[in-house]
Parts: sequence; structure tokens; C-alpha cells
Amino acid sequence: MNVRKDSVGMGIIYFAWHGKAQEKPEIKSRLRANWRRFAEKALDEDGQAFLNGVTRMWMRDDLFVCFSLPDERAEKLEERLLEIGNELQLDWEPRFVESAFGGHVAELRLHTGVSYLDGGIVSEEERLYDGIKRAIVHGQSIGAAERSLKRRALEHILDERLIMPVYQPIMSLQRDKASLFGYEALSRLPGSRWFDGPLGLFQFADEEGLTYALDRLAREKAIEGCAGLASGRKLFINITAKIMNDASFSPGQTLLLLQQYGLSPHHVVFEITERTSIEDFDAAKRILHHYRTQGYQIAIDDAGAGYSSLQSIVELKPDYIKLDRSLIRGIHQDGMKAHLVQTFADLAAKMDIKLIAEGIEEDEELLYIRALGVQYAQGFLLGRPAPFALYPSETAVNGG
Repeated sequence: MNVRKDSVGMGIIYFAWHGKAQEKPEIKSRLRANWRRFAEKALDEDGQAFLNGVTRMWMRDDLFVCFSLPDERAEKLEERLLEIGNELQLDWEPRFVESAFGGHVAELRLHTGVSYLDGGIVSEEERLYDGIKRAIVHGQSIGAAERSLKRRALEHILDERLIMPVYQPIMSLQRDKASLFGYEALSRLPGSRWFDGPLGLFQFADEEGLTYALDRLAREKAIEGCAGLASGRKLFINITAKIMNDASFSPGQTLLLLQQYGLSPHHVVFEITERTSIEDFDAAKRILHHYRTQGYQIAIDDAGAGYSSLQSIVELKPDYIKLDRSLIRGIHQDGMKAHLVQTFADLAAKMDIKLIAEGIEEDEELLYIRALGVQYAQGFLLGRPAPFALYPSETAVNGG
């Protein structure tokens, strides 16, 4: 396999079929009979659109495509390599499976790995060997190229602080007219290619071990974005149950940031979002006690859905319980939902906890939950999430 020696960098893309389906003799036989012919033809037809100076090497049924790279920044070249590997994998896998097997084959996937090597290795043979090894290692998991691109996108978001905070009003229902009580800070991700909204971003960060870094960025942006919050208003900030056990989690960092923007812990309610269950309630209680001694309040989010449970309420003794929208939607027409919310209301009253109903979209829902004794509400009927500048902080908002 000859590679141009005047190239500044080398790119290698590795393609190999993985999966238990290959244990079946018929699948394995068709794969071997068709895969090489398909890949060679595909490279002849569309490879030049992606690659320059292409050289191919086969090791049994594994394909290595090697090519020279122009003199550009290594980071840009690596990203382009990942893009090419991902695009070819997404294109080739369904086309080949359809042509060779007539349709989808369970547990048969085309893995793609890439490696970029600069001119640091003197021997061309050593450089080629090192590149092949790296590409194989990278390609051991499904969707490795796409995952690497998403990781880069996440790191870019963290480095450039690209999260945009928006704020949704939370209204008090304890007077004749609904009045502004505070806001929930929410994160938005403008123009993201790789993540399907904030939830997808946070899920990926969790998988990559970057939950704390992203959670901290969201928290900082939420505080920075609402400088000038009126005295007595509450700012609800989401934190995950998981990050409270992170070694990097420090209540003092939040306090310093609040002081920088003229706010205090008395403005803030930490809204615990249980994307995963709380495994150590004793540890969680110690951390929350430390927060409370500084003046922060605590809310349990999504009560009645997911991992949120009565145990969390009993153990953590929050100041607020936020009722999930699944319990509120159409409550005026659903007796079971009404009974459940009434149970929450009775429990909360005995524990001196305030209730917040989420997802209010209809006047009938608002009137009904108010009659059940729910003290606060938020939802599109009362105000959509928007930049803080669009909400004059001293002006009461009429809930309709």
C-alpha cells in the first residue's frame, strides 16, 4: 500500500462489519461474497467526492481507506475525517444490506473508525501501522465517528459557553389575580446540528461524563442572564440529582456568582431534576442542608412522572413540589388525575410544602388546580419561555 510521501498528514478510515448475525453461515457467506465488490464500486463512484489520493487495503473483510491530507490545522482535518467516515457509514450500511440481503438484518452493523496522523512519525511504514491501529480501536463501537463529532460539538458548546438561558414565569395563585412569583431558568441551544434540544444535549453529556461541566454552565448562564432580578422574586434553577455527588460540585461557586450579579441565595430555588434515581439519600440530604443554611430553597421537579417519588419528597423535605404536566393536562376532565393532585395537595399541606403545577395550557386547568389548593402554576397559558429582558422584573403578570 503506497502513500504519497509529500503529504503533510495522513487520513485512514476503517470499515468492518460487526454483530452476532455473522455467526450464521448464510449471512457470513453473503457478506464475504458481496461486501468487497460493493465497497470497491462505491469508492470508485463516490470516493473521489470525499477523498484525494485514495489508496485501499483489505485485511480479510476489513477495509482501510488511506489518503493524503492537505496542509491545514490538525483539528480541522480530524473533524473532516470524522465527517467523511460518518457520511460513508450512513450511506453504505443501508445500501449494502439492501443489495446483499434484501432488507434489514438484525445485529449486523457497519462500524467505522478514523485516524489522523501528522508528519511526526518519520517512517512511512510506522505511520501507516500506527494509523491502522488507531482506526481499528476507534471503530470498535457503533457510530464511533458520529459520537466523536458529537463529543467535539459538546466540547465546543462548553468552551464557547453557547447555551442561551430563557425564563418561564411562575405565577402565584394565592390572590384574586395570578401575580408573578418568579421564573424557571431553562436552557436553549441555538443552531445545534447534533443535539435534539437541551434534553438530548444533557443526555449525551451524561454518557460522556460531562454532566457536571454542562450543569455548571447552565447554572452560570441562568444567573448571568437575570441580573437585576427584583427582591422577593424566585429563580428556579435545575440541577440533576446525579451531580450532587460529583467531586467538583461546590455550593460556594454558586454563591460567588450570585454576589457578582447582585443576587443572593434567597432568590434561588434549586430544582432537583431526577433524570436518574437518587441512590444515596443521606448524601443528598447533607448537601441540601448545606445549601439551605446559606438561604437557598429546594424543589422536587416532575413529581408524578419518571423517577420522582414520594420517597424523594419524604427524605429531602423540599420547599416546593412541581407537579409534572402529565398530571395537569386535561385534569378538569380526568377524575383520576384530580384525585392524585388532591393527594399531593393534602400531603404538601401537612408537610408545609408549596405546590407548583407545570404545563398549564387551558383556562379550565388553571381554575381547577387553583380550586384544589395548588398555590403556584406555570405553563404556556401564563407565559412562554423568553429572554429575561422581555420580562420587566417589577411588573406583575396577569395570568388571564
